[in-house]
Amino acid sequence: MYQLGDKVVYPMHGVGRIDSIEKKVVLGKKTEFYIINIINSGMKVMIPVDNAARIGLRPIIQKKDIKKVLTIIKQENVVTEDDWKLRYQNNIDKVKSGSIFEVAQVTRDLYRRGRSKELSIMERKLYENAYQLLIHEIALTKDVAVEEAGNLISEALSSV
Repeated sequence: MYQLGDKVVYPMHGVGRIDSIEKKVVLGKKTEFYIINIINSGMKVMIPVDNAARIGLRPIIQKKDIKKVLTIIKQENVVTEDDWKLRYQNNIDKVKSGSIFEVAQVTRDLYRRGRSKELSIMERKLYENAYQLLIHEIALTKDVAVEEAGNLISEALSSV
């Protein structure tokens, strides 16, 4: 169970902070909710405490894991699916998984593909979403500005 003030990741939506834990009556049943402020969008979401794990809510990564994220981004010779529909679905599934390591793979793969071929509109949006998820989680983990985290990721992407 998370506590007030905990920093968490809500897959596909971003990183946030638990602002409160409230009990509300929904459909005649008293349910406890995490009230989360999604930092990059300012959106507030309510997540039932009992469903948090099922929907992929997780704590932000530890500082030591940032090195692994950067290593994934710098990996070379990664083979991706040629069929854009399969590639897109695989990438969506990775982002929805909530794993920052899979989000790093998606960011890397779409960045590289975009350098050699034009990405579809859907893939461009997915790349932007994955990139934003990465930089916001790293910024929160390192307690630095989003711009600094963005520079760190951009340097890693352009190093290959």
